[in-house]
Amino acid sequence: MAPADGGAIGSGEPADVAARRRAGVLVHGIWRLRHEVATLLDVEPVRLFPWSRNDVDLVVGWGHRRTAAAARTLARRRALPFVALEDGFLRSVRPGRGEGAIGWIVDRSGIYYDASEPSDLETAILRRAAEGSTDRARATAAMARLRDLRLSKYNHAPMRSPTELGLPFGRDVVLVVDQTYGDASIVGARAKPADFVAMLDAAIAENPGRTIAVKVHPEAISGAKRGHLIDAARKRDVVLVDADVNPWALIEKAVAVYVVSSQFGLEAMIAGVPVVCFGAAAYAGWGLTDDRFAPIAGRTPTVDRETLFAAAYFDYCRWLDPWFRRRIEFEEAVERLAFLRDRFHENTRSICVGMTRWKRRVIRPFLEGVDGPPRFARSMEGATTAAGSEATRIVVWGDGEAASRALEPSAAATLVRAEDGFLRSVGLGAAFVSPASLAFDDEGIYYDPRRPSRFERLARETVFDTELLARAARLGEAIVSRRLSKYNDARDDRFDLATDRLRILVPGQVEDDASVRLGSPAVTTNVELLRRVRARWPDAFVVYKPHPDVQAGYRRGAVPKEVSDRLVDRVVADVSMPSLLASVDRVETMTSLTGFEALLRGLDVATHGLPFYAGWGLTDDALAIPRRDRRLTLDELVAVALILYPRYVDPVSGRRCPVETIVERLSEGRTAPVTATARLASAFRHAIARATHRFFFPLARFVGLRRR
Repeated sequence: MAPADGGAIGSGEPADVAARRRAGVLVHGIWRLRHEVATLLDVEPVRLFPWSRNDVDLVVGWGHRRTAAAARTLARRRALPFVALEDGFLRSVRPGRGEGAIGWIVDRSGIYYDASEPSDLETAILRRAAEGSTDRARATAAMARLRDLRLSKYNHAPMRSPTELGLPFGRDVVLVVDQTYGDASIVGARAKPADFVAMLDAAIAENPGRTIAVKVHPEAISGAKRGHLIDAARKRDVVLVDADVNPWALIEKAVAVYVVSSQFGLEAMIAGVPVVCFGAAAYAGWGLTDDRFAPIAGRTPTVDRETLFAAAYFDYCRWLDPWFRRRIEFEEAVERLAFLRDRFHENTRSICVGMTRWKRRVIRPFLEGVDGPPRFARSMEGATTAAGSEATRIVVWGDGEAASRALEPSAAATLVRAEDGFLRSVGLGAAFVSPASLAFDDEGIYYDPRRPSRFERLARETVFDTELLARAARLGEAIVSRRLSKYNDARDDRFDLATDRLRILVPGQVEDDASVRLGSPAVTTNVELLRRVRARWPDAFVVYKPHPDVQAGYRRGAVPKEVSDRLVDRVVADVSMPSLLASVDRVETMTSLTGFEALLRGLDVATHGLPFYAGWGLTDDALAIPRRDRRLTLDELVAVALILYPRYVDPVSGRRCPVETIVERLSEGRTAPVTATARLASAFRHAIARATHRFFFPLARFVGLRRR
């Protein structure tokens, strides 16, 4: 089973499609998801049209939606099985097509919300009831985990307090759940619009002295759809809950829940809250709810919660990894959905200042969250004006000009600095390859030792539990074994060096980079670093690797040949950093990330500046930072640098993800065959980058100076 953080390091591909059955797909929406269909059903999807003559073994459609009518008709005409797909009981963070589902339902006999016919869910419940105690402990633990994490079908809405919802403090609350007109589950549950008002009146009559709260469907509040109870609730002495809120905020307050067929009732039942059903919902009729409808043939009222839960969530629903779209177990799906939900809610209102169009595109998926996508402003003044009195993050890139302007002490906004993370991409940032990781720091930034940073606070204060350290150890081993680095675009050749002398790697840096300007006050150039290394180790075999941005001609930091001939035994350019690190004994650097990568590989590291990994007892440091007064193990440093501090976005799905997903993506990118198209695209990108760095950026700086 994958780790609870949401991502396992591994790989897997669908089985050979040649031996699969062929599944006909008429609806474009399902055809867009044909990879998911292939994985869920172990079939080869085939695009069909009503007039198609293609041979298929089954037909796939969306449940009982109108779009499935043609597919059902075609299946009947050809005497083929029809397989209904639907969203699972846990689907995603946000509703809508833009966010792929984690949970899916595959039903070959009916669909769960239509009580007029059997469904695979009914079959699974009856089978489990006959089997007895199978998976009871697992179901009990899973229900508890669902309650603890407060997960629902959709998870974009925040938790809200009773006061925020208009509920009186200290009063028992009876919840009445509305639904939208036209919901297929209402008709499927043998219910009518009038049943909603009857349900509300019953709740009022049966619960004297209690607060009756009507939960309105969010789409009815927004005006997108029409509900059943808004007008009726306003005419009665009840509380109208019209906020978009996590269902568990209400379930945890309720002493009873009245529903027609809403999934709200299923989740309330899981939580142990009494549920009254005015419609034949899928979870009703089994003896677990107070049913106000005629009994349903075939449903036996002798099922317990664990049995129904296991049938619904373990058997009926199928789960896909949100990043790689592989089949996973329920427990893994829960942790991945919780991860995505938490990342979504941690992203509060953000305004980005002074960012180029390219960086705007890069940063948007990292910051989009509960308050929507980030906004952009040209200046700090414009950002603070836009922020007003609302709590806002004003995000700037690195330690640039915008970041140097402090916010007013009275401002509600918080200044946050953004910078590339330590596992970045397959390709250079200077060549406009988007990063898979960024660090967001509201205290400083990791490469500026002049002030404390959130990185330092995490390193000094984190209580490292066994699970986190084990995860960090696995992560470090995976990075080394897969020969990963920050950029991952150089040749991964085996490299042989002299073995009778101490082999020292000196990684070149961009000399006007902020990490050198701010973090290396004593040694500021690559030439000076090489001189110091040669003076310290006159008999060593010194290998110098120019920084890729300098080698490509984008940035400053070139070492003249006459200097390198005197100080260096070998200059290496287009060889990957993992290959070099596998061939040396020691690394000496100003502030390069190579020092951290060398620590992962067990090498001795000396720092002539103050990089983020110095001062924790793992490196030989020329300078000291007294406030870094904690000694860290390598696994603890890895946990901070790669798990706790940065944030990651999967370059394929565009979703926030754990670091393990990025390890797998970078591994795929490194080993992917280089096609002619890829080479052409890379050459074009580098040409654009050279023109930008050598002409457009200097021109923009010149124009800016002239304007001042």
